[in-house]
Amino acid sequence: MECKELIARLRDIVGPEDVLTSRADCATYGYDASVFQGEDVIAVVFPQSMAEVAHVVRLARAAHMPFLARGTGTGISGGAIPTQGGLVIELAKMNRILEIDLANRRAVVEPGVINQDLKEWLADQGYGHTYVPDPGSQVVSTIGGNVANNAGGMHCLKYGVTTNHVVGLEVVLPDGEVVTVGGMVLDQPGCDLTGLFVGSEGTLGIITKIIVRIVRLPEIVTTQLALFPSVDDAANAVSAIMTAGILPAALELLDRACIDVLEQTIHIGYPEHAGAALIIELDGLKDGMQRSIDRVADICKRHAVIEIRTATTPEEAARLWLSRRAAYGALARLAPTCYIVDGCVPRTKLPEALAQTVEIGKRYGLHVANIAHAGDGNLHPSIPFDINDPEECQRVMACGRDILKMCADMGGTITGEHGVGVEKQNEMPFVFSPADLEVMHWVKEVFDPEDLCNPGKIFPSSTRPRFLA
Repeated sequence: MECKELIARLRDIVGPEDVLTSRADCATYGYDASVFQGEDVIAVVFPQSMAEVAHVVRLARAAHMPFLARGTGTGISGGAIPTQGGLVIELAKMNRILEIDLANRRAVVEPGVINQDLKEWLADQGYGHTYVPDPGSQVVSTIGGNVANNAGGMHCLKYGVTTNHVVGLEVVLPDGEVVTVGGMVLDQPGCDLTGLFVGSEGTLGIITKIIVRIVRLPEIVTTQLALFPSVDDAANAVSAIMTAGILPAALELLDRACIDVLEQTIHIGYPEHAGAALIIELDGLKDGMQRSIDRVADICKRHAVIEIRTATTPEEAARLWLSRRAAYGALARLAPTCYIVDGCVPRTKLPEALAQTVEIGKRYGLHVANIAHAGDGNLHPSIPFDINDPEECQRVMACGRDILKMCADMGGTITGEHGVGVEKQNEMPFVFSPADLEVMHWVKEVFDPEDLCNPGKIFPSSTRPRFLA
């Protein structure tokens, strides 16, 4: 099929205004929030229904044309960049909240719904419920993209990641067939096909409808900030809090390198001898909450806490959270680009892992600041660098690779919530054997034997993506 004919037929499906073909327009969709750059595509298509998505997919398959779905492009592993050109199927216009079922605590949404918009819509309706997953990009990322990457967030310690909140999906398979997996009822018989699609990074099909769990808002939320002399003291306090049977909603850690950057940029006002900060959020019933707050404070005191602050108003809580929420923006001021590594270690290995990330950075002559979802051992070492310096780019990627190898060697994994994409595809052997990867290939081939649906992702490849120009 000639390119002109393909574009004409795409316009027949979705309308002329919903097919972009100019070089400038298409170039925008060769990027996401990662440090990588995709290949040129021939068109960007904006379907507005499942039927249109299915029709576009069937047309692409008939033309043997690679295609990939895209939300708002907030992923940082390169999962939404076109590695082989073809078509981008942009789902931003499929952004309707279709149904709210309070009795069963379910919401049905299209993939283009912004994560934060669903939260705000539930709040505005006064339902007393919310959608919990809260990746750092929640104000702009789509629920479809969150599902594709199995996104996490600061509250995944208590509430789990995206897969724990998705109970059903409507999916257009790579041949254009439409299937429904899961449903309103949580316990479905047979294989967990819903779980198979969550986290598959758009390589097995295009999600066009999502059924998610919504949960009742807690009666009370409290925030504490604890400052420690060292990362070891803070990490040991984390383990002690969890061992005591206390399950915080969030438990975030910043090391001294991160604190220094925050002091330079927003003058956070922490003591000079504070080597680490913990932000601890508890939620639940009012009855007994003060006892939990006091227990956390006592545990921190047993681990050499310098100072502990407890918010008494929402405004004070926002100020305590400021350091965590401003961290990436502060780091971004140090250099043109900031590379964020995403790995996990067992919680007991957290002190050692944080120390090693700094040492690995020093070996490569790089400044590494540690931010961590400390409660579940999810590390985000952050490395400011100049993406216009090819030699420094190579050092940064080698540093990130060594950090991920360290995580795997400690019994952890190479991604906690950001996905594999193109960034970590060659690190998959750190945690999976050749036999494991072969089984994954089999699954991919069952759904997509022609390898047209978001090709070039997840699996090891000799072809490496380009850095941003």
